[in-house]
Amino acid sequence: MLRISLLFLLSGIACLFLSDLEIISLDPRSEFIRMRDGLLSPAFNVILEFYPAIINTLSIALLSTGLSLLTGLLLAFYFNSRWVRVFSSFIRSIHELFWVFLLLPVAGLNTITGIAAIAIPYSGIFAKVFAEIIEEADKEPARTLPVNSSQLSRFLYGTVPLILKGFTQYASYRFECAIRSSAVVGFIGIPTIGFHLETAFREGIYDEATALLICFYLIIATMRWWLRAKLVPVYLILATAFLPLQNNFSLTNLTRFFTNDILPWPIRRSGVLDGSGTLEFSFLDIWQWFQTIFMQEILPGIFNTVVLTQVALVGTGIFVLLLLPFLSKNLTNRYIVEGSSMVAVILRSTPEYILAYMFLQLWGPSMLPAIIAIILHNGGIITWLSGKDADRISLRLDKPKAMLTRYGYEILPRIYGQFLAFLFYRWEIMMRESAILGILGIYTLGFFVDSAIADSRMDKALILILATGILNMVIDAASRRIRKRLHLSNKINDA
Repeated sequence: MLRISLLFLLSGIACLFLSDLEIISLDPRSEFIRMRDGLLSPAFNVILEFYPAIINTLSIALLSTGLSLLTGLLLAFYFNSRWVRVFSSFIRSIHELFWVFLLLPVAGLNTITGIAAIAIPYSGIFAKVFAEIIEEADKEPARTLPVNSSQLSRFLYGTVPLILKGFTQYASYRFECAIRSSAVVGFIGIPTIGFHLETAFREGIYDEATALLICFYLIIATMRWWLRAKLVPVYLILATAFLPLQNNFSLTNLTRFFTNDILPWPIRRSGVLDGSGTLEFSFLDIWQWFQTIFMQEILPGIFNTVVLTQVALVGTGIFVLLLLPFLSKNLTNRYIVEGSSMVAVILRSTPEYILAYMFLQLWGPSMLPAIIAIILHNGGIITWLSGKDADRISLRLDKPKAMLTRYGYEILPRIYGQFLAFLFYRWEIMMRESAILGILGIYTLGFFVDSAIADSRMDKALILILATGILNMVIDAASRRIRKRLHLSNKINDA
């Protein structure tokens, strides 16, 4: 573990020297003062004005979670198939915002697009997690059923009672993630709370942004009271009834998308220029077209995405190790624990995209806002989980009295393996976020995707999105191999 930790620490330091941390903003101090004033005087009256967006946020999260849960459960039954595993890995490796970009030409910018864009990657996530839960379940009860029992009966009566709690707990956590994703898709036009947050941040109306964020935090913080399994069917009916389900889908758009929009430009070039719409295939032209994209956009995008991710990964680990002593009752008093826990919950609840957008107003579009945003959000999640692990430890009677000594010699050695498991599990997620934050003007893969979309170059955008998916799949495979080699726990579904 020490060797791997040092290797990643050195990689993070090396990438730090390669990263762009320049502060481009002309007057960050003035902008910070405006943010501070808005934070201290939230305009709660806007909540009444923007309540439809809040309802849309919850409705999209509910419907996308329900749809992806059913699809993921179906995929989990066939997860032994290599093709199903690869398919699930691929769809979850592409960020929700990239799925929005792919769905836009077919379905338009509406709530249906938002639901589908969240449901597609979440289906792959559910498939993986549900398959792991089913695989880890005790097989003995199913074997005690009559020999002539069908496979479905064995699953319903011998396995479901054992895994139902794990299913519902993870579904609840994934719904919380869907609320965050629903807010994020609002930043590109879906009518959720993120749409108004983007407007408020862009126009410097920080009192409105603060009020909307507080409302957002309260929704997540109170889930334990209003999210009940018996009420979920009612919520789904209400979500369907109140959500404006605009349907701009057309078979013509779908046909054009697959037969024209995503075809490489050399195939369409002659037909577009002379207005005939004819297609011409030239392998050499297509190869040169792809080679140009690969050398000028994919390689620089991958390089910057990896650099940003490695700095953020190591920074997250350091952040967690520094904050963790203040989150465990075995190390400090309950008042500090409660205050630190509140900070961790706020960081965990705020999507990286929103944090990066905020810091972008302060520092400008360098890697700095993205790195700090990823560190804070993922640090909040891992610190919260590691704090729970630290609290489960029973200390010896002769435990060291000094907090730092107890932390360094008693607590940390016993939770370090699980801490690394959480960190490496989030590695692929950080890579996805690093890529998507390019939409904000940072030179990662998302920057080139956004530029291609702005130029109506779906062929180029598709190639770049596929590159991000493949990159994330490689990182996910590397993460699993490292965790397996170090014998780290795979029971990290809440991460």
